[in-house]
Amino acid sequence: MPAEQTATAFLPKPGTRPKLDTFPWWCSAGASAEPRQFLAAFPDHPPTPLLHLTTLGNRLGVKSLHVKDESFRLGLSSFKGLGGAYAVLRVAQQHAGKALGRRVSPDELLTPDIRLLCANLTVCCASDGNHGRSVAAGARLIGAQCKIFLHAGVSEERVAHIERLGAAIVRIEGSYDDSIAEAERSADLQGWVLVPDIVAADDAESAQICGYVMQGYSILVDEILDAARKYHLDFTHVFVQAGVGGVAASVFGHWSAMAQGAKRPRFIVVEPERAACLTESAKAGRLIKLPHGPSTIMAMLECQRPSPLAWPVVHALADAYVTVTEDDAQEAVRHLAWPEGADPVIEAGESGAAGLAGLERLLADKPLAARMGLDGSAKVLVIVTEGPTDRSVWSGTK
Repeated sequence: MPAEQTATAFLPKPGTRPKLDTFPWWCSAGASAEPRQFLAAFPDHPPTPLLHLTTLGNRLGVKSLHVKDESFRLGLSSFKGLGGAYAVLRVAQQHAGKALGRRVSPDELLTPDIRLLCANLTVCCASDGNHGRSVAAGARLIGAQCKIFLHAGVSEERVAHIERLGAAIVRIEGSYDDSIAEAERSADLQGWVLVPDIVAADDAESAQICGYVMQGYSILVDEILDAARKYHLDFTHVFVQAGVGGVAASVFGHWSAMAQGAKRPRFIVVEPERAACLTESAKAGRLIKLPHGPSTIMAMLECQRPSPLAWPVVHALADAYVTVTEDDAQEAVRHLAWPEGADPVIEAGESGAAGLAGLERLLADKPLAARMGLDGSAKVLVIVTEGPTDRSVWSGTK
């Protein structure tokens, strides 16, 4: 059977995906143990809610529809709070341990002595908004300096969110890739510690820190599986939106590792039509860098190339790739913000609602939905990865 390709989706040909012999350390079965210890450093860290959208699920014709709502995460309104902030805490632990000549435990990180040692530590990163916000939150927590490199397309409201956390903003003309290059150059020049969410696989130090970012996301999967056990839920389809692929790789990898060979759900990657670097890489069977094109309202997903660390996991485990339009994302935001029946209100940004947009777009293609098993027996999980990051342009405003 050949690979199936439509204007909406790409389904890899059965048997053509590479095998994942072992799971990388950042998404292994035990990956979440360390992030859980460090997460306790935050004053408010409850699990984010797993919500049942009965009315919307019935209207879409699936058996059940659940939404993991990350707009509540750590007061940062995004799943990214689990990644960048955790990576900064790991960097701080190593920085303080080197100065003291011993291992520093996670519960020591917020003590005055350790915070004093971290005052001469500067972390930096490039961001579309949410990763920078998370890195800035981690830096503030442990008393480090923070520089965030933002490209020209990042809105002033997203800048303000980061500045309120005490970070210094460095504006870069050009694209997200340009901001990545400048953050890397400045880190090398100034002796700062780069906390990237995309890095070359052969850069060992940055790859380790980038691995911490993706390791932090494993907590999200643990919370989903904990809730599923508590409420006797199971899922047949999991939709995860992607920029460079970090959260998709963590969710797919950690979930599969935890399944220990048992049947797992179908994993579906969702991307903007205007920035579908994972989809194009899957079609080519290798990493593809896209040319810069029109911007997308799904700004947190506007990436031209996949993460080399994340890609092998996504490539091995993704069952389908779906692209969505600007209108699709806006419509999904409104379906969540203005629900029918007794469904809860969910305020999702356009990037955050992309997973639901992918589900709705697949269901609109009846033959493809049938091929994917999206019918009255489907038990679907969608992850709302973020709340509105710029309400001045939010599609959920009536």
